[in-house]
Amino acid sequence: MAGSTSMYQRDLPTAFRAMRKLLANSDDTTQVFIIMRSLNGGAAHKNFDRLMLTPNGPKTAYRRVELTERFSDLAFIASFEPGTVGAAYRSFLESTGYSAAGLAEISNFDREPLVEHPYAWMGRRIRDVHDIWHVLTGYKADETLGEASLVAFSYAQTGGLGWAFIAFASALKSLRVTRSTAFVRAVIEGWRNGRNAAWLLGEDYEALLHEPLDDARKRLGIAEPVAYRAAQQRIPMDAAMSTSR
Repeated sequence: MAGSTSMYQRDLPTAFRAMRKLLANSDDTTQVFIIMRSLNGGAAHKNFDRLMLTPNGPKTAYRRVELTERFSDLAFIASFEPGTVGAAYRSFLESTGYSAAGLAEISNFDREPLVEHPYAWMGRRIRDVHDIWHVLTGYKADETLGEASLVAFSYAQTGGLGWAFIAFASALKSLRVTRSTAFVRAVIEGWRNGRNAAWLLGEDYEALLHEPLDDARKRLGIAEPVAYRAAQQRIPMDAAMSTSR
């Protein structure tokens, strides 16, 4: 395994090298996943254990659905009624050109075979719901600010240090380039919204996608991204590191 001798061992030197490469070339998305692998340590383990304590967690873990495969099923994606989370996700895929399979391919930068282990499955689950979280939070995926805000949201939700590292580096670069705190305020708001929302990793995503988007946001306690929208109007979107694909 690249970077670390263990999937649970943090590797700060590798993370810093990857961050320097990402800051130099914002399109080098592979470095994002090297950072995640180097710093997220036992986050998948902890989140899996948390899942098992939820009412539907044991059933979800027993079924162990691979969301990459489910979200790549064209018939499934086409099945959502207008106004639902799934319809918004379908529009997201169409407008960005992204795909669940594409994200999975980028993340597997060293072409390892799929690991059949509960913690590895949870790690993939965290990866695969990333774009659904873009839809739920309103943070755009094709701009620096939206990615950084969602990264901060994801840190609050998962506890993975890699998310915090990227959010912090993005905010610092924005301060240096723009001389404005608007970007930083949006990132902090992303973390706060993630902390205050329901724990999204415990959701049944196949059911959630059929839920009306506004109802889902209200039920899950996902707050309006006020600082984020204000920052969109005030700073250039290429002002800091991008995590585009």
